[in-house]
Formats: sequence, C-alpha cells, structure tokens
Amino acid sequence: MTRRRGRSAAGRAVLTVVTAFGVLAGAALAGAAPAGAAPAGRRIAPGVTYRQFDVDTAAGTAHAHLLTVDLANPHVGVDLLYPGAVAARSTVSRLADSAGAVAGINGDFFNITETQHPGVEATGAPVGPAVAAGQALKAAVPKGQRFGPALPPGTNTQEVLGVGTDRRARLDRLALVGSVTTPDGRLPLKGLNQYALPQGSVGAFTAKWGGVSRQRAVCGTDSERAAPCSDDTYEVTVRGGRVVAASGTPGSGTIAAGTTVLLGREEGARQLRKLSVGDPVTVEHSLTAATSGVPYAFAIGGFPVLRAGKPLSGLDDGTSAVRTVVGFKGGGQQLLILVLDGAARYRTGMTVAEEAEAMRTLGASDALNLDGGGSSELVAREGDAGAVSVRNHPSGGAERPVPNGIGIFSAA
Repeated sequence: MTRRRGRSAAGRAVLTVVTAFGVLAGAALAGAAPAGAAPAGRRIAPGVTYRQFDVDTAAGTAHAHLLTVDLANPHVGVDLLYPGAVAARSTVSRLADSAGAVAGINGDFFNITETQHPGVEATGAPVGPAVAAGQALKAAVPKGQRFGPALPPGTNTQEVLGVGTDRRARLDRLALVGSVTTPDGRLPLKGLNQYALPQGSVGAFTAKWGGVSRQRAVCGTDSERAAPCSDDTYEVTVRGGRVVAASGTPGSGTIAAGTTVLLGREEGARQLRKLSVGDPVTVEHSLTAATSGVPYAFAIGGFPVLRAGKPLSGLDDGTSAVRTVVGFKGGGQQLLILVLDGAARYRTGMTVAEEAEAMRTLGASDALNLDGGGSSELVAREGDAGAVSVRNHPSGGAERPVPNGIGIFSAA
C-alpha cells in the first residue's frame, strides 16, 4: 500500500521511542518517550541490539524495528542470506534459521512477476549484484530491466552495500568484468546469473543459478522491460574447458558443478553459433568495485539514499510505503538496519526522502534502500530460542518468499 502526497513533506521524519523490546511482532506498544530521545534496546547477541520506536511522518505514524550491529565485535558476522540458488525464493525466517543467523532482514528487489511476457516463468532472481562468503553470485541486470521504484538520479543497478574483509561496511558499485575466449577470439561477457541480459550480449549461468528456465534472460530490452522476448538466441554448455552441447533456445534445469551455460541474444547468439561441440572455451568473470580496494566478503543490491551524511538529491518525497533500509556509521564499523512495520495501523509507512532523514537522525552516514512493501521483514532470536521470530507485521499478512537478505551471525 502506498500513499501519494505533496513534495512539501520532504524529509519530515521525527523519531519517538515507544518501546524497548517486543517479544513477538504483535507486542503492545507502550512507554512513550520525548521526540529525539535515544531508543533503548535489548541485546540479541554480543554486539547485536534490537529495538523499536515510532517515526512521525507527514502521512501519519510509522513504526520502526531497528537492529544495531557492531562489526568491530569479533564475535559478530554479516553475510548474504539466500536459498542456495540465485533464482529461488524463501521466507526470511527460513533463510535465517537454515543459516544459523541470530537475526535477518529481506534484501534486494527481484523479478517477482512476468505478466508482460505470457508463458515466461518469473525467475525470482534479484536485480543487483550479490556476494556471499566472498564469492560473486551474480551481476546486475540492465537499468531498464529493473523491478522496483524509480532510482534516484545518477544511480544504477550496480549499487550495493557491502562489508569488506576488513569488517567495514561501504556503499559501492560492483560491475561485471568478464570474457569468453574461443578459437575465433575473445568475446566480452555481459551477464552472470542474471534474469535479464543486455541486448546483443553473452551471459554466463553457473550452478548457482538454480533450475529455473533461462528464457527470461532474453526478454525485454535495455530500456524497456516489457519489450518482447528475442527470437535470436543460442546457448552452449561448457564443461572441462570445452563445448559439450548447444541449443537454439534457452534451456532450464539444474546446472552441474563445474559447468557453465553461455546464453547469447542477437549479436551474442551469432557469435556463439560459430562454436562446435569439442571447441575449447575459457570463461572468466569477476565483480569489480568502483571505489573500494578491499575485497567484499558480503554485498547486496539496492539503491543509495544517504551518502556522507547527506540525503541524495531527487529522492522520492511523494510516495509512502513500508520500507527496509540498511546504513552504517562509525566509519563503517556499525550497521543500522531499519525495517518498518506493516500492520494496518502503520501501513502508510514513509517516503524514501523521510527514510533517508530517519537514518541520518539515527546517526548513519550512508544508507541503502532495499525492497519494501510486502517484502519488508525483520526476524530475530529471543534469548536461547532455537529459531528466529518475525518482529514486524509483514504488510501482506504473512511472510513473502524473497531471493536474498542480510543475515547477522554470532559466534558467542
């Protein structure tokens, strides 16, 4: 649910503490404190604190759930939650429990529906880059193929929040750098486990993609997501450095470990048709950071709303919604993870501009907006409980399966 309003409301987000801790998502709100007071919280694990509070916005009152994560604590870890495949979905609680996380939230926007391409399977794959346990899982789809609200001016689908091997969080851009070396020369690689490939390109799909059809990857154009699917396609399967199979149409099914499927559209397809079974092929790819010289142990896609303590220009200040945002302060040593409640009383949420202001008020220097609406969810463990519980009310009335999220881990 969203609510539109005039631009005069930009940035009006006032934090008011209402409760220190709710055992379950339906916990009663009580104990109001003056606006601007520092919210109290309860420790989930050493270095991890949970709290909740109200945020006054132009559309009404939003209720926020906040995790504070001390990355300087050696017992604390952060990594990507995902169901073992890029093109797959699961609930945040299941993802967190299966990974052994003490808390978690939903992640990137994703390919949730394909109503504009009848007969084409929605992949469930996320929009932006993803890094898990230091390994690149996928690259970003073209900007015109993105699902989600409009991006702020000057941003693109390569935007991420990541935590480096130095245990500091950063905002960055991760671009795919790759090539396909064939007997006829070297081709640029423009896709890695993506639900949409650039026009005229070749993309790679690995065992991390999953078993979902690759048909969606050749639908739409770089500027129009709803454009028809290309009928000029070709794919080859590479194993052990050689072509072992070829097909004129995108395939489906699980890709074996050590195997790469190369899918081309238009000019990319014409180049792949030059290959024959038995030809030697080498595929190389990596995600390259725009600003950081430190390798990323974890990264997730979204779009930035706050940089160096200042909201980005052109943030939407007219559409209120339930939102999820992650930021950091203290030079990247402390994460601030905020998820709004989707209960009917609070479902008007806040605008992106108000979200940025709320994070700034909490002390964040930088912040990245993640998927919202029915996807917004925060889970955490209570004491010695063996499983997490959902702390906010998902606005759809139940947990929505999502492709990825952020997991908080404790070795204590």
